[in-house]
Amino acid sequence: MNSYLNADLHCHSVVSDGTLTPEVLATRARGNGVDLWALTDHDEIGGVQRARVAAQAQGMAFLSGVEISVSFASETVHIVGLGFEDSDPRIAQGLAATRGGRDTRAMEMAEQLAQVGIAGAYEGALKYVGNPALISRTHFARFLVEAGVCKETSEVFRKYLTEGKPGFVPHRWANLGDAVHWITQAGGVAIIAHPARYRLTANEEFALFSEFKEHGGQGVEVVTGSHSVAEYATYAAMAREFGLAASRGSDFHGPDESHTDLGKLPALPSGLTPVWELLADRIQPAA
Repeated sequence: MNSYLNADLHCHSVVSDGTLTPEVLATRARGNGVDLWALTDHDEIGGVQRARVAAQAQGMAFLSGVEISVSFASETVHIVGLGFEDSDPRIAQGLAATRGGRDTRAMEMAEQLAQVGIAGAYEGALKYVGNPALISRTHFARFLVEAGVCKETSEVFRKYLTEGKPGFVPHRWANLGDAVHWITQAGGVAIIAHPARYRLTANEEFALFSEFKEHGGQGVEVVTGSHSVAEYATYAAMAREFGLAASRGSDFHGPDESHTDLGKLPALPSGLTPVWELLADRIQPAA
């Protein structure tokens, strides 16, 4: 395998906040030419086995995956785990603990929205939730669009559900070390997801990468749906500076919501170690 492999190692299904089932995602990925695929639902591995079976049916190589929410420097940071043993009880227990506060948080979000005249937000958001334990801001955003409060989800996040706006309730996620250890103890590789999205100062970002590496993290998403071409170069340089492997993933959530479709990203920049080289022995080969 090489850096030109069409690997899409970051996407979401209805098991977290995507709009498609693992089976439909697998079909879409293969149809778009994906050679190696991972489903990385938020804080949940309940769809991994379905995705594995679907990938095999499509003749597509597969890696187990998850995206774990982490609190770091007053920001929510996401750590993708790839190639772990999804039957390992330690990762399941850790994820269950970090999911625990979502329902209480969702009710508080709905109360705030009611105070600004938007009633029924909790019940409305639940209509979009495949897994009630994973109710999130994305589900509220879909309800606000359906209710005509906003025209699209991007407008929702400009006006609601973000810090300083109605409906924002912070959640205390896992800490960085715990998330990395859950992944690595289960035999996987931990990766910093879409680093350009975080509102971190240069010093905070350096601390994130340093601490991540100290805890045993091994990769960073360089090419991802929310990065610009300039950011590909920025994080390719960070990967080299910190000795991290490079990952590639669309962060696809659904046909109507995602800027980048499954399998449609450019290749990794040259001179990087693709993360799938670290995971060669964990890849389930195409049937």
